[in-house]
Amino acid sequence: MTSRAPITFRHIITKPRSTPSDRSLQTFPPERYSDLVRRRGSPILVPRNLMLPAADIRSLSQKLTKLLLNVNIERSLGPVHVIMAPDNTVRDLIKAAIEIYVKEKRRPLLKDTNPDGFQLHYSQFSLESLKAEEKLINLGSRNFFMCSKPSTVKCWCSKEAKVVAIKSAFPYIKLMDFLL
Repeated sequence: MTSRAPITFRHIITKPRSTPSDRSLQTFPPERYSDLVRRRGSPILVPRNLMLPAADIRSLSQKLTKLLLNVNIERSLGPVHVIMAPDNTVRDLIKAAIEIYVKEKRRPLLKDTNPDGFQLHYSQFSLESLKAEEKLINLGSRNFFMCSKPSTVKCWCSKEAKVVAIKSAFPYIKLMDFLL
């Protein structure tokens, strides 16, 4: 094997350094924006005739176009990230979160994908669910918990047992038959 020759820097041409006074006042680019002046280490100074009024700047910066919302679904490992407009409702958020959950094929699989079968809460420890018609911008939070609505299936057997127990002479015997 042959060794390489040592690297020399003779072929590099260096420019003479400019003095700090030459660099203290610069314009970017001089031919187009000659009013913009920058001193080294300071922000670019903009003439007042090119600036917007403060009220316009505040109105532009305060207008939200999209919201990033995190929805934790019951028994799921991680949150579903949903990007929505602030004027959408809680019902729209539930529908979008279910669609994303199903599309990403997350586990555990949902038994029902009907948005009307779910409720949205501020957290898993919150007992009160959010109203479906409420706007997202008015909620004050970006993290939510979604769970299925409690089942509304009524047990007809217990009502029948009560009716039979009231009509019979031995109500406890009929109740014992029901329990067996």
